Amino acid sequence: MVSKQLLQTWRWFGPNDPVSLSDVRQTGTQGVVTALHHIPHGEVWPVDEIKKRQAELATHGLKWSVVESLSIHEDIKTRSGDVAKWINNYKVSLRNLAACGLEVVTYNFMPVNDWTRTDIAFQVDDGSLALNFDLVDFAMFDIHLLERIGAKEDFAEHIVNRAAARFSTATQTQKDTLVDTVLFGIPGEERRTLDTMRRALEPYNDIDRVALKSNYAHFLQEVSPVAEEVGIRLAVHPDDPAFDILGLPRIVSTVEDLRDIASFAPSPANGFCICCGSLCSNPKNDIPAILTEMGSRVHFAHFRNIKKDGQGNFHESDHLDGDVDMYAAMKALYDTAQQVDHFIPFRPDHGHQMMDDIGKVTNPGYSCIGRMRGLAELRGLHLGIARSS
Repeated sequence: MVSKQLLQTWRWFGPNDPVSLSDVRQTGTQGVVTALHHIPHGEVWPVDEIKKRQAELATHGLKWSVVESLSIHEDIKTRSGDVAKWINNYKVSLRNLAACGLEVVTYNFMPVNDWTRTDIAFQVDDGSLALNFDLVDFAMFDIHLLERIGAKEDFAEHIVNRAAARFSTATQTQKDTLVDTVLFGIPGEERRTLDTMRRALEPYNDIDRVALKSNYAHFLQEVSPVAEEVGIRLAVHPDDPAFDILGLPRIVSTVEDLRDIASFAPSPANGFCICCGSLCSNPKNDIPAILTEMGSRVHFAHFRNIKKDGQGNFHESDHLDGDVDMYAAMKALYDTAQQVDHFIPFRPDHGHQMMDDIGKVTNPGYSCIGRMRGLAELRGLHLGIARSS
């Protein structure tokens, strides 16, 4: 089989994204990663709405290459309520996307909360601003602001004590900012409050890792045959960060989890979005090794780098400067691309807010200049590997 190589892509959050499509056109991307964020989770994505988004991109000479994300209703994760309805809707949406020529659909199976950070304007050495996860700040949120029952038991004693001390001196503005940051969610979608978060956590009181994995297996066994039939490659995004938070089980955090997921549905449609930064937040994970082992099941890749301090904290670093060996990661993905007969898309995930973007209204992690720097570095890395192979 002849590989179609790697496809360089760029995430865009729709018409309300501060980064315009004319800006996206200038980044050098080969395709756009987007979603219909205005459609509530679980509802069917109609063909006319999919085509409307494609036409909007085409006006700027751009193509919709990857869906991120076709989100999963919470009833599917808890396997309760109208679960059959939501799974059927998911199947219909997959068929509609395939009818419009889409081939890669990304999603996640994180309970309740999506990506989680404690600071979206962490200043790094060069003066640019990064996303940051501070374990003490997160404990302060969980114990003192969310006031989750049993939260103290989930943190080491010294973290609990430091969180209490920090809370005692924090201003109301600092507390409000921390709440807004942790609950930020996906741009363009409804924001949670502390009360709605508390209510959302309740259904998981009796759901542990085993139960959640069983619910996930049920979902995959239902939708993977449809995806395979219509030519869709599913790509589950890892937990972010890749460890348990808020008393919730996280089941897409380690290579062992990925092996389990692959076994849930043997269909080639069942695959992964390997987000290097998310998986790297768990010290157990070797990103290039995971990319190599998952091989043809890697349907999408997010190249993002982080620096950990060994105390549970991390911040997002430059794409080529962090705990992920980005050369080895790109080489592993490139080698897989030689063995398959379809594109494997990748994108720069997040980027520092820098230069003229500082002070602008941007989606956290998704300002233009920092990601364009990342895309340029990754494009050069890709080209160098391709030319030398």
